[in-house]
Amino acid sequence: MIVAGLSTVVEWYDFTLYLYLATVLSRVFFGGGENALLATLAGFAVSYLMRPLGALCFGHLGDRFGRRYMLLASMALMTVAMLATAMLPTFDSIGTTAGVLLLLLRCVMAFSVGGEYTGVVAYLLESAPLRRRGLVTSLASAASEVGALLAVALSALTVALLSTAQLDGWGWRIPFFVGAALAGGILLARSTMHESPEFERQVAAGTVPTSPIRDTWRFHRGAVARTFAISALGSITYYVGITYVPAFLGSVSDIGESQALWLSTGAAVAVILVTPMAGALSDRVGRRPVLIGLALLSALLPLTMFGVMASGTAVQIGLAAVVLACLAGGVSAVAAPATAEQFPGEGRLSGLALGVTMATAFFGGATPLIAELLVRHTGWAAAPGAMIAAVALLVLPVMWGLRETRPT
Repeated sequence: MIVAGLSTVVEWYDFTLYLYLATVLSRVFFGGGENALLATLAGFAVSYLMRPLGALCFGHLGDRFGRRYMLLASMALMTVAMLATAMLPTFDSIGTTAGVLLLLLRCVMAFSVGGEYTGVVAYLLESAPLRRRGLVTSLASAASEVGALLAVALSALTVALLSTAQLDGWGWRIPFFVGAALAGGILLARSTMHESPEFERQVAAGTVPTSPIRDTWRFHRGAVARTFAISALGSITYYVGITYVPAFLGSVSDIGESQALWLSTGAAVAVILVTPMAGALSDRVGRRPVLIGLALLSALLPLTMFGVMASGTAVQIGLAAVVLACLAGGVSAVAAPATAEQFPGEGRLSGLALGVTMATAFFGGATPLIAELLVRHTGWAAAPGAMIAAVALLVLPVMWGLRETRPT
């Protein structure tokens, strides 16, 4: 369980690093200029469409052949993609081909990450004591934020210590080489993992599904819809409320790249502290009431917080970023067990692939780009907060109608 939980550190480090270095990568791979950042964010959005495909492929492997086998395969692919990214030629060397190659490798990364997080969530849920499922499963979300913290901290340190010329020339490669080394280390550690007790039960009982995706869609469509709604809120609060914030601050305020990244570092620390508390609270009072409360807060707070970040002092901006990060962390923490508990063990990974990663594709990858376009074309700095509020209001009826899944 420890190895599985720590695995998401590497997964989210590798994946969110792209967003935290978006302004740097826009110069290195797209030549800089007015539309370079939009091209970089568009590349992230396009690659994100590979997440559902990866989740379905790896989910099928996990449901048919075991969680351990799937987790090994996804981490191996991630290691190769990260190492290749660190060695890419730049725009100055090969022109626009550099941006194309970066996009292709982001697609490979998104494909591997597609099955990674849901696989870890299922593994932790199936291995945890019943009365501690919320806490233990939320650790996957907390560990992923540790990975994001490492990504933003190393990005901030690299940007702060190097000149722009050094950063664009070779410094940007350092965080990607570190990510490849971390992924390779976790791959070796993951080879020692035991199989999930739930999958071992299925093997012993002869209930391992032969067509998990088809069976899940046929018998559990309602569960897929519920997980889609829960994950929609988790995705937009995370990708607009956390990972988009550095780019947002660069567009609407005088805060530089380095300072924006350090603010994100503080926000990531807050998420790590809040996540296990939210998971433990869901064990105590239930998933449903916590999700309802978080949906209401998501409908009320983000509009104000983005307005504060656009015109406030440095302290106010930092506090607003922490509030948004805690909100996103709370939703992710409770969404992890709540979505996995919607499905039986047979076909659980396929169900999560159909619900969770489909929602993440729609409300995750493209939302930073949409938020940036809205801010630029409307001049309304609070537009990203309005996006979060709209999704929260749409999914609130689903949260209200949820059946409580906390084991008693």
